[in-house]
Amino acid sequence: MTDRPMRLRRSQLSVPGVSEKMLQKGAASDADHVFLDLEDAVAPSEKRGARKTIVAALNGLDWGRKTRCVRVNDVTTEWCFEDIIEVVEGAGNNIDTIMLTKAMAAADVQFVSLMLDQLEKKLKLARRIGIEVLIEETSGLQNVEAIAAASPRMESLIFGMGDYSASQQMNLRGWGSEGYPGDIFHYPRFRIAMAARAAGLDPVDGPYANFRDEDGYRREAKYAHMLGFVGKWAIHPAQIAPALETFSPTEREVTRARELAAAYDKALSEGLGSVNVNGTMVDAASIRIVMNTVRRADLIGM
Repeated sequence: MTDRPMRLRRSQLSVPGVSEKMLQKGAASDADHVFLDLEDAVAPSEKRGARKTIVAALNGLDWGRKTRCVRVNDVTTEWCFEDIIEVVEGAGNNIDTIMLTKAMAAADVQFVSLMLDQLEKKLKLARRIGIEVLIEETSGLQNVEAIAAASPRMESLIFGMGDYSASQQMNLRGWGSEGYPGDIFHYPRFRIAMAARAAGLDPVDGPYANFRDEDGYRREAKYAHMLGFVGKWAIHPAQIAPALETFSPTEREVTRARELAAAYDKALSEGLGSVNVNGTMVDAASIRIVMNTVRRADLIGM
């Protein structure tokens, strides 16, 4: 998927599709990515109206450089197909991605992808709309590799730990203090990150419910970052800044990475396969780690 757009997803802000006020705040926020929600944040009786509110916000607000995403209901519901049709017909040129909830199998993604194929042809849209997928059911995790490779529109896999916990009937009493020894979500995070990277996608960590607990949010974001995730959800604007900080390299790290990359390029030009830079050996293997930081900094604009 070499033509996949490169997007920042350090902070993905969740905004209820029914609230014009919150949509305005989302557009003005510092988040890299805002998803306008038609699923859990919207009552069944309000979903039809929320689609119109979302279309108006996408067309009428200044979103800057943010990724503009709409989270639709899952394919087993009566709302999914109309979610996609109405928001794409109404604001297709102003939508970057569609977020599919509760994906169980590759066929779920292919359903959305085929609908987008048809809508883009009908509307003659200039840009391809990407797909982001929530892995939040045990069957979704079992099929995560196939889901990741289901469509060239795929851009991101997101771990939805809330519904996943319910799906697996996990006992979360003591999570974060006593109880399970270690990170209770290590396995699903690791597997999602590996499937995403193998398919050339961005792995993103899901919500942390207590938005007043910044230390807890930072802890979970750090765990995800160490496993290769590029960002984490923010269910409240207070979580945006911790996410941006956690998933961004420091100025010192960027300077060092560029120094090592320049030294390695110079060594290659001299016919050398490795170089010692102030006690750090840089070779074909280690330069890959260095370049991850360089590319990240370039995307951020550091």
